[in-house]
Amino acid sequence: MKHVQQDRLLSPEALGELVDVPIATIYKWRSTGRGPKGLRVGKHLRYRMSDVEAWLDACAGESA
Repeated sequence: MKHVQQDRLLSPEALGELVDVPIATIYKWRSTGRGPKGLRVGKHLRYRMSDVEAWLDACAGESA
């Protein structure tokens, strides 16, 4: 994963590109509580890069 500013906010589409999954998977993860923590900025869904990295670390720990 390339270096990204820690407090950067990602859209669901950007998150899908980052982890190489379809946008439908991002929304499914959100609805089932399996994905990274999201937040609402007005009417928009965003993900903090630090939350995404923590989630990825947790996923890596599960498979180790």
